[in-house]
Amino acid sequence: MGLLEGKRAFIFGVANDKSIAWAIAQAFHQEGAKLAFSYSGESVAKRVIPLAESLGAELLIPCDVRNDAEIAQAFTVVKESWGGLDILIHSIAFAPKDELKGSFVNTTREGFATALDISAYSLIALAREAAPLMTGSDGSIITLTYYGGQKVFPNYNVMGVAKAALEMSVRYLAAAMGPDGIRVNAISAGPIKTLAAAGVGGFNQIAGHVAEKAPLRRNICQDEVAGAAVYLASPLARGVTGEVHFVDSGYNVIGL
Repeated sequence: MGLLEGKRAFIFGVANDKSIAWAIAQAFHQEGAKLAFSYSGESVAKRVIPLAESLGAELLIPCDVRNDAEIAQAFTVVKESWGGLDILIHSIAFAPKDELKGSFVNTTREGFATALDISAYSLIALAREAAPLMTGSDGSIITLTYYGGQKVFPNYNVMGVAKAALEMSVRYLAAAMGPDGIRVNAISAGPIKTLAAAGVGGFNQIAGHVAEKAPLRRNICQDEVAGAAVYLASPLARGVTGEVHFVDSGYNVIGL
Protein backbone atom coordinates (compact mmCIF):
# COMPACT_ATOMS: atom_id res chain seq x y z
CA MET A 1 0.00 0.00 0.00
CA GLY A 2 1.32 3.45 -0.96
CA LEU A 3 1.75 6.35 1.42
CA LEU A 4 -1.15 8.19 -0.25
CA GLU A 5 -3.41 5.21 -0.97
CA GLY A 6 -6.96 6.45 -1.59
CA LYS A 7 -6.07 10.11 -0.98
CA ARG A 8 -7.72 12.64 -3.29
CA ALA A 9 -5.31 15.25 -4.67
CA PHE A 10 -6.18 18.36 -6.69
CA ILE A 11 -3.12 19.66 -8.54
CA PHE A 12 -2.77 23.19 -9.89
CA GLY A 13 0.18 24.20 -12.04
CA VAL A 14 0.99 21.43 -14.50
CA ALA A 15 2.09 23.19 -17.70
CA ASN A 16 4.11 20.44 -19.41
CA ASP A 17 6.13 17.34 -18.62
CA LYS A 18 8.98 19.45 -17.19
CA SER A 19 6.75 21.05 -14.55
CA ILE A 20 7.45 20.41 -10.89
CA ALA A 21 3.70 19.89 -10.49
CA TRP A 22 3.85 17.08 -13.06
CA ALA A 23 6.63 15.32 -11.13
CA ILE A 24 4.50 15.65 -7.99
CA ALA A 25 1.49 14.19 -9.81
CA GLN A 26 3.55 11.20 -10.95
CA ALA A 27 4.87 10.58 -7.44
CA PHE A 28 1.37 10.85 -5.96
CA HIS A 29 0.07 8.38 -8.54
CA GLN A 30 2.81 5.92 -7.62
CA GLU A 31 1.82 6.23 -3.96
CA GLY A 32 -1.83 5.45 -4.68
CA ALA A 33 -3.48 8.88 -4.79
CA LYS A 34 -6.46 9.74 -6.96
CA LEU A 35 -5.73 12.79 -9.10
CA ALA A 36 -7.54 15.86 -10.36
CA PHE A 37 -5.81 18.43 -12.58
CA SER A 38 -6.66 22.04 -13.35
CA TYR A 39 -5.72 23.94 -16.47
CA SER A 40 -6.11 27.50 -17.68
CA GLY A 41 -6.61 28.15 -21.38
CA GLU A 42 -6.73 25.95 -24.44
CA SER A 43 -3.00 26.14 -25.16
CA VAL A 44 -2.24 24.67 -21.73
CA ALA A 45 -5.06 22.15 -22.06
CA LYS A 46 -3.43 20.64 -25.15
CA ARG A 47 -0.37 19.81 -23.08
CA VAL A 48 -2.07 18.88 -19.81
CA ILE A 49 -4.86 16.61 -21.07
CA PRO A 50 -2.56 13.87 -22.45
CA LEU A 51 -0.45 13.97 -19.28
CA ALA A 52 -3.51 13.68 -17.05
CA GLU A 53 -4.88 10.80 -19.11
CA SER A 54 -1.55 8.96 -18.90
CA LEU A 55 -1.97 8.75 -15.11
CA GLY A 56 -5.65 7.92 -15.24
CA ALA A 57 -6.65 11.21 -13.66
CA GLU A 58 -10.30 11.17 -12.69
CA LEU A 59 -10.92 14.91 -13.07
CA LEU A 60 -9.61 17.57 -15.46
CA ILE A 61 -11.08 20.96 -14.60
CA PRO A 62 -10.65 24.37 -16.27
CA CYS A 63 -9.80 27.11 -13.77
CA ASP A 64 -8.30 30.57 -14.04
CA VAL A 65 -7.06 31.39 -10.53
CA ARG A 66 -7.66 35.10 -11.15
CA ASN A 67 -11.39 34.39 -11.23
CA ASP A 68 -13.13 33.55 -7.94
CA ALA A 69 -16.20 32.20 -9.71
CA GLU A 70 -14.09 29.72 -11.69
CA ILE A 71 -12.28 28.64 -8.53
CA ALA A 72 -15.58 28.04 -6.74
CA GLN A 73 -16.89 26.06 -9.71
CA ALA A 74 -13.74 23.92 -9.84
CA PHE A 75 -14.13 22.87 -6.22
CA THR A 76 -17.85 22.28 -6.72
CA VAL A 77 -16.90 19.71 -9.38
CA VAL A 78 -14.50 18.08 -6.93
CA LYS A 79 -17.18 17.95 -4.22
CA GLU A 80 -19.78 16.48 -6.54
CA SER A 81 -17.36 13.90 -7.93
CA TRP A 82 -15.37 12.90 -4.85
CA GLY A 83 -17.34 14.20 -1.89
CA GLY A 84 -14.22 15.66 -0.36
CA LEU A 85 -10.52 16.42 -0.79
CA ASP A 86 -7.33 15.44 1.03
CA ILE A 87 -4.50 17.23 -0.78
CA LEU A 88 -4.16 20.52 -2.64
CA ILE A 89 -1.03 21.33 -4.65
CA HIS A 90 -0.47 24.98 -5.57
CA SER A 91 2.38 25.28 -8.08
CA ILE A 92 1.43 28.56 -9.72
CA ALA A 93 3.54 31.66 -10.30
CA PHE A 94 3.58 34.38 -12.93
CA ALA A 95 4.98 37.84 -13.54
CA PRO A 96 5.17 39.71 -16.84
CA LYS A 97 8.49 38.90 -18.51
CA ASP A 98 9.60 42.54 -18.59
CA GLU A 99 9.41 42.61 -14.78
CA LEU A 100 12.02 39.84 -14.54
CA LYS A 101 14.94 41.79 -15.93
CA GLY A 102 16.62 45.09 -15.21
CA SER A 103 16.32 47.05 -11.99
CA PHE A 104 13.65 46.25 -9.40
CA VAL A 105 13.05 49.97 -8.99
CA ASN A 106 11.38 49.92 -12.42
CA THR A 107 8.68 47.48 -11.29
CA THR A 108 5.34 48.67 -12.61
CA ARG A 109 2.17 48.93 -10.56
CA GLU A 110 0.39 46.60 -12.97
CA GLY A 111 3.24 44.07 -12.96
CA PHE A 112 3.36 44.09 -9.16
CA ALA A 113 -0.38 43.52 -8.86
CA THR A 114 -0.32 40.71 -11.42
CA ALA A 115 2.57 38.89 -9.75
CA LEU A 116 1.07 39.11 -6.28
CA ASP A 117 -2.41 38.09 -7.43
CA ILE A 118 -1.43 35.01 -9.42
CA SER A 119 1.60 33.89 -7.40
CA ALA A 120 0.45 34.56 -3.83
CA TYR A 121 -3.21 35.48 -3.44
CA SER A 122 -4.28 32.47 -5.49
CA LEU A 123 -3.09 30.19 -2.67
CA ILE A 124 -5.48 31.91 -0.27
CA ALA A 125 -8.33 31.73 -2.76
CA LEU A 126 -7.78 28.02 -3.40
CA ALA A 127 -7.33 27.19 0.28
CA ARG A 128 -10.61 28.92 1.14
CA GLU A 129 -12.54 26.71 -1.30
CA ALA A 130 -10.61 23.56 -0.36
CA ALA A 131 -11.19 23.91 3.39
CA PRO A 132 -14.85 22.77 3.50
CA LEU A 133 -13.92 19.67 1.47
CA MET A 134 -11.15 18.68 3.90
CA THR A 135 -13.44 18.36 6.91
CA GLY A 136 -12.72 15.18 8.82
CA SER A 137 -9.47 14.45 6.99
CA ASP A 138 -5.82 15.14 7.59
CA GLY A 139 -5.87 17.82 4.90
CA SER A 140 -2.59 18.92 3.37
CA ILE A 141 -2.01 22.05 1.29
CA ILE A 142 1.40 22.43 -0.35
CA THR A 143 2.73 25.34 -2.37
CA LEU A 144 6.00 25.88 -4.25
CA THR A 145 8.31 28.75 -3.43
CA TYR A 146 11.93 29.80 -4.06
CA TYR A 147 14.80 31.23 -2.00
CA GLY A 148 14.41 34.47 -3.96
CA GLY A 149 11.53 35.21 -1.58
CA GLN A 150 14.02 35.45 1.30
CA LYS A 151 17.22 36.71 -0.33
CA VAL A 152 17.88 38.93 -3.35
CA PHE A 153 18.63 37.15 -6.64
CA PRO A 154 19.49 38.93 -9.91
CA ASN A 155 16.43 39.65 -12.06
CA TYR A 156 14.02 37.79 -9.78
CA ASN A 157 12.64 41.20 -8.88
CA VAL A 158 8.89 41.32 -8.22
CA MET A 159 8.65 37.54 -8.17
CA GLY A 160 10.83 37.59 -5.07
CA VAL A 161 8.33 39.90 -3.39
CA ALA A 162 5.50 37.62 -4.49
CA LYS A 163 7.25 34.57 -3.06
CA ALA A 164 7.84 36.42 0.23
CA ALA A 165 4.10 37.12 0.38
CA LEU A 166 3.41 33.49 -0.49
CA GLU A 167 5.61 32.19 2.32
CA MET A 168 4.01 34.48 4.88
CA SER A 169 0.60 33.41 3.60
CA VAL A 170 1.61 29.80 4.32
CA ARG A 171 2.21 30.70 7.97
CA TYR A 172 -1.04 32.63 8.37
CA LEU A 173 -3.03 29.92 6.61
CA ALA A 174 -1.42 27.27 8.80
CA ALA A 175 -2.56 29.15 11.89
CA ALA A 176 -6.05 29.77 10.50
CA MET A 177 -6.65 26.23 9.23
CA GLY A 178 -4.80 24.21 11.84
CA PRO A 179 -7.79 23.97 14.22
CA ASP A 180 -9.63 22.12 11.43
CA GLY A 181 -6.78 19.64 11.05
CA ILE A 182 -5.53 21.13 7.79
CA ARG A 183 -1.77 21.50 7.35
CA VAL A 184 -0.22 24.15 5.08
CA ASN A 185 3.41 23.99 3.98
CA ALA A 186 5.72 25.23 1.25
CA ILE A 187 8.58 23.56 -0.60
CA SER A 188 11.41 25.89 -1.55
CA ALA A 189 12.98 24.22 -4.56
CA GLY A 190 16.41 25.05 -5.94
CA PRO A 191 16.74 26.24 -9.54
CA ILE A 192 15.23 23.77 -12.01
CA LYS A 193 14.88 24.25 -15.76
CA THR A 194 11.13 24.68 -16.17
CA LEU A 195 8.92 26.86 -18.37
CA ALA A 196 8.63 29.40 -15.54
CA ALA A 197 12.39 29.51 -14.92
CA ALA A 198 13.01 30.28 -18.58
CA GLY A 199 11.47 33.71 -18.05
CA VAL A 200 14.03 34.74 -15.42
CA GLY A 201 16.99 36.59 -16.92
CA GLY A 202 20.35 34.98 -16.07
CA PHE A 203 18.78 31.72 -14.87
CA ASN A 204 21.64 29.59 -16.19
CA GLN A 205 24.17 31.66 -14.28
CA ILE A 206 22.16 31.31 -11.06
CA ALA A 207 21.87 27.55 -11.52
CA GLY A 208 25.59 27.29 -12.19
CA HIS A 209 26.42 29.27 -9.06
CA VAL A 210 24.16 27.07 -6.91
CA ALA A 211 25.72 23.89 -8.31
CA GLU A 212 29.17 25.22 -7.46
CA LYS A 213 28.43 26.48 -3.93
CA ALA A 214 25.70 24.20 -2.53
CA PRO A 215 26.88 21.59 -0.01
CA LEU A 216 25.90 18.74 -2.37
CA ARG A 217 27.67 20.53 -5.27
CA ARG A 218 24.81 20.00 -7.69
CA ASN A 219 21.38 21.24 -8.64
CA ILE A 220 18.26 19.28 -7.86
CA CYS A 221 15.71 17.63 -10.14
CA GLN A 222 11.93 17.60 -10.21
CA ASP A 223 11.72 14.12 -8.70
CA GLU A 224 13.49 15.29 -5.54
CA VAL A 225 10.88 17.98 -5.02
CA ALA A 226 8.15 15.43 -5.67
CA GLY A 227 9.58 13.19 -2.95
CA ALA A 228 9.34 16.02 -0.44
CA ALA A 229 5.75 16.66 -1.52
CA VAL A 230 4.84 13.01 -0.92
CA TYR A 231 6.26 13.29 2.60
CA LEU A 232 4.43 16.54 3.39
CA ALA A 233 1.15 15.19 2.03
CA SER A 234 1.42 11.89 3.89
CA PRO A 235 0.76 10.89 7.51
CA LEU A 236 4.54 10.93 8.04
CA ALA A 237 4.28 14.75 8.26
CA ARG A 238 1.08 14.89 10.30
CA GLY A 239 2.83 17.10 12.89
CA VAL A 240 4.31 19.51 10.33
CA THR A 241 2.61 22.76 9.31
CA GLY A 242 3.54 26.35 8.52
CA GLU A 243 6.98 25.29 7.28
CA VAL A 244 9.12 26.27 4.31
CA HIS A 245 10.92 23.03 3.47
CA PHE A 246 14.07 23.52 1.39
CA VAL A 247 14.98 21.09 -1.37
CA ASP A 248 18.01 22.88 -2.82
CA SER A 249 21.08 20.71 -2.19
CA GLY A 250 21.59 22.77 0.98
CA TYR A 251 22.32 26.05 -0.80
CA ASN A 252 20.23 28.06 1.66
CA VAL A 253 22.62 27.30 4.56
CA ILE A 254 25.64 28.83 2.83
CA GLY A 255 26.65 32.35 3.90
CA LEU A 256 29.21 33.11 1.19
